[in-house]
Amino acid sequence: MHSKQAISAMVAVGMATGAVAIGCSDATITISSPADATTLASCDTVKGDVVIATGAGSTIDFSGDLTSIGGDLTCQHNGGLIQLSSTSLESIGGAFHLENITMMSTLKFTALESVGSISWQSLTALGELTFGTPGVTKAESVVIADTFLSSLDGINVRSLTDMNINNNRRLTDFSTQLSNLTNVLNINANGLNLKVDLPNLEWIANMTISNVTSFSAQSLAAVNGSMRFDSNYFESVSFPNLTDVQTGDFSFVSNPKLANLTAPLLTKIGGGFIIANNTALEELNGFAKLETVGGAVALRGSFSEISLPALDDVKGTFTATSTGDIQDSCDVLDELSSDGGNGDIQGTYACTSNNTNANNDTSSTGSTGGGTSNTDSGAFHLSSSISTIVTLASLAAMVSAFL
Repeated sequence: MHSKQAISAMVAVGMATGAVAIGCSDATITISSPADATTLASCDTVKGDVVIATGAGSTIDFSGDLTSIGGDLTCQHNGGLIQLSSTSLESIGGAFHLENITMMSTLKFTALESVGSISWQSLTALGELTFGTPGVTKAESVVIADTFLSSLDGINVRSLTDMNINNNRRLTDFSTQLSNLTNVLNINANGLNLKVDLPNLEWIANMTISNVTSFSAQSLAAVNGSMRFDSNYFESVSFPNLTDVQTGDFSFVSNPKLANLTAPLLTKIGGGFIIANNTALEELNGFAKLETVGGAVALRGSFSEISLPALDDVKGTFTATSTGDIQDSCDVLDELSSDGGNGDIQGTYACTSNNTNANNDTSSTGSTGGGTSNTDSGAFHLSSSISTIVTLASLAAMVSAFL
């Protein structure tokens, strides 16, 4: 049996095959063959980066003595790699970066617990992860895009800066122990029946959620930035513990099945309060304690009732319109306007009923479609498309998560 010193010497010199020498302390180690991977696995730790070269072979296995890679583990644009695995590797100090590996069907890292970041993109044959339990519990950011994965079992990070899950067309279930996120959570364009459950999430900076069938974040108490839900398919969503959206928007746009939306403890929205084109949402009455909106209020839909009993401070404009009759609600809301009552709305105010274009997100006036207004028709104007604003914000969040 070789001593550790002897193994290090063998690795440094290289095997008697004419291969380029591999040193455990090299700044960058390039794996050009399965034999290189076997040689590298004789190291206890690697301080630098490990790069798997194009054409390295169909199976790369780092199982052995290797427990730690100090830098990045990278494989890009490799059409021949089918299996990448290690039963011994516990940590990757830098990025675990896999990109454009279109034939890989097996990703097996049963001991891996900690990575600097995960960035997996265009792994179009990867159907499942073979990780341990609980799997990866420590990372700074996670990006998983354009894979064949149906679940993300084995990714159980509790604290992140960014998480971006997009264009994984078979992904139908995503549940994670994530408790706080300091920048952006983006979930977009995955499987049509994707169910998202974030039972431990208490604090988040920003979230953008699109194209999901079920969403639950029952422990969420505070949002530092914005929360935006665009083009989802859930019927009901509630935030029973949410008290504060500190600086950004609370926005639900074009969620066609949404019939129930509640945040009973929410008292403050730092940005805009935008509820638009959710055609199944008839009663907007789940915000009993909402007092302050730091931006504009824009409520457009097929409402029969709008109730905001605690609202007493709107820094921007207030516009509400419905395809149905909300005259009774408008009569109550009038008391908030500077013209009609207490002056709690600092911008322009309008409330309209029977507006056939109420679910349009583009600019309109209160008189459009024969609607009746409690103010002059010219006062009710949305200068740009709400959906466009939200979409651009979503794209910006997605781009920032990749940078």
